[in-house]
Amino acid sequence: MKQGYWMLVLHAHLPFVRHPEYNDVIEERWLYEAITETYIPLLWVFEQLASEGVQFRITMSFTPPLANMLADSLLQDRYVSHIEKLIQLAEQEVVRNRFVPEYLKIAEFYLDRFQRVRKSFVETYKKDLVKAFRKFQDLGFIEILTSGATHGFLPLLNVHPEAVRAQIQVAVRDYARHFGKAPRGIWNPECGYYPGLENFLKEAGIHFFYTDTHGILHASEKPHYGVFAPMQTPNGVAYFARDVDTSHTVWSSTEGYPGDGAYREFYRDIGFDLEYNYIRSYIHESGVRVATGIKYHRITSKETPMDHKLPYDIEMAQQKVQEHAHHFVYGREQQIDYVSSLMDRPPVVVSMYDAELFGHWWFEGPDFLYHVIKKIATHPKLGMIAAPEYLEMFPNNQVVTPPLCSWGYKGYSEFWLNGTNDWIYPHLHKMAERMHELAVTYRGNQNPLVLRALNQAARELLLAQSSDWAFIMRTGTMVDYAVKRTKLHISRFNRLYEMIHVKVDIDEAWLSEVEKRDNIFPEIDFRVYA
Repeated sequence: MKQGYWMLVLHAHLPFVRHPEYNDVIEERWLYEAITETYIPLLWVFEQLASEGVQFRITMSFTPPLANMLADSLLQDRYVSHIEKLIQLAEQEVVRNRFVPEYLKIAEFYLDRFQRVRKSFVETYKKDLVKAFRKFQDLGFIEILTSGATHGFLPLLNVHPEAVRAQIQVAVRDYARHFGKAPRGIWNPECGYYPGLENFLKEAGIHFFYTDTHGILHASEKPHYGVFAPMQTPNGVAYFARDVDTSHTVWSSTEGYPGDGAYREFYRDIGFDLEYNYIRSYIHESGVRVATGIKYHRITSKETPMDHKLPYDIEMAQQKVQEHAHHFVYGREQQIDYVSSLMDRPPVVVSMYDAELFGHWWFEGPDFLYHVIKKIATHPKLGMIAAPEYLEMFPNNQVVTPPLCSWGYKGYSEFWLNGTNDWIYPHLHKMAERMHELAVTYRGNQNPLVLRALNQAARELLLAQSSDWAFIMRTGTMVDYAVKRTKLHISRFNRLYEMIHVKVDIDEAWLSEVEKRDNIFPEIDFRVYA
């Protein structure tokens, strides 16, 4: 047993974006960028650590929308086309920069990297990244969590408890389809919790979840150990809370590691920098400029204007990664030394991040994790751990009720319920009410066409409930798309309800087209709403 433990929790999530009706969709690039910059680089880290005999333990959530997209053959094939186009662009960049040594070196770096990504995706992983991550779960290196079926923000769906229950039950069943067993833990979407949610979690076989810091500090009783030990809800489901120090140190772009001047500048990309006719074939087919992932500059300093950034220096960035990894581990050592003297058990420091921070937002992030994990693997005081092992060692924990809470802006529900997005909730609540009505009324129906329509109605409700649409409306980025998606799923649900329950006349051709487009959860059973 170590003096203390570090629990790394990465939340991997993207909204369900799949448009077979179009050839080129800007929003589908969210997935392609994450595969190139986060998911495959993380797998590289896992592969290298395992090959070096390093014993590591990481917790990762894979939300059902992300798992379904990664397993979708259409998106897999489109990703191959995407990475092959990036390879072609990088080849052109090597030629364009042949007389500019500081940029030529970076262009060659990107060409090699994209070729390696394609080889990993196509040859090593056979296009199936879900299976690739599942391998590391089966080997015991990672603990994979589920989440809400479509990442619905559960505290605001609780007007109709059936909606909350369905988000959890559908997610748990879909997890088993992808990962071959039931999940032990869950990442509640946006870390959203409200008193009583644990009853739905326990019903679904969930043993633990996570909250932000105030989920423990503001619980119904003062915590004995702060955030350095889990607590239990009244029905026995345990929960862990985020450590503030590690969150700020890694997450903050202004005061944390990712803001260092040696690291790659995220916001300057050749998709926006280069002459239009040159880059035209590599941006969106409509002509809209988009990021390509080829970025030649480093942050330099916070005060440096974007057009004065210095060239990216790969060696300098890697040197800084090692310095920051050493600093991070030293900080955890100092935490453990102090906190363990106040506890009757080893403290656990829970570091929770969006997975996409590592690689996509912070390009050097996967390398940072590699060096941190390597250092902890040989540390005499620190060890890595996941929730099941900690709870096995210490099954009896303080019993409390957490407060309603979330992570992010102000820590409650304001980001997902405000003047930019409040219009969606009357629709979501009415849809949930109608879905419950359909499930109860038609749960004994045996008509195949009616069953298909009922299952598609359940999919449309779940897709409309995605917290991503409200989130995007609040951030002010890609708002038109978020509004369009919300209205689209509301409209499709209402038409299905009318065909099933009012007209009793189902348009099979239209239903087939909707099933083709919104094909998430192929094994869904609408009766979950009954």
